[in-house]
Amino acid sequence: MGQPAHTTPPGASTSDKLDDDDYPAYTMGRAAELVGVTQAFLRSLDTANLITPQRSSGGHRRYSRYQLRLAERARELVDQGTPLEAACRIIILEDQLAEAQRINAEREAGTG
Repeated sequence: MGQPAHTTPPGASTSDKLDDDDYPAYTMGRAAELVGVTQAFLRSLDTANLITPQRSSGGHRRYSRYQLRLAERARELVDQGTPLEAACRIIILEDQLAEAQRINAEREAGTG
């Protein structure tokens, strides 16, 4: 899973970047605060290959809104007693299913 397939164009305006779910707008500390987890939990999601944050020029992790949603889903599953590795696998499968459903809906709309 890792990074989403598309990224913000280099010349995008600030408002375009803030509207982009994939723009890495959040520092690790802010991301952890928003999701309600520790920074160590976010690092564990990186280690488990669920999310791979981009890095600032200084090497600091930066998270997108999309990645925060994945981290929040992981927190929900772990809070329910699901082991982290299983939670990551569930989220990856959920994401793949949603993408397949989106593609199918687009195909159906184009042929209908």
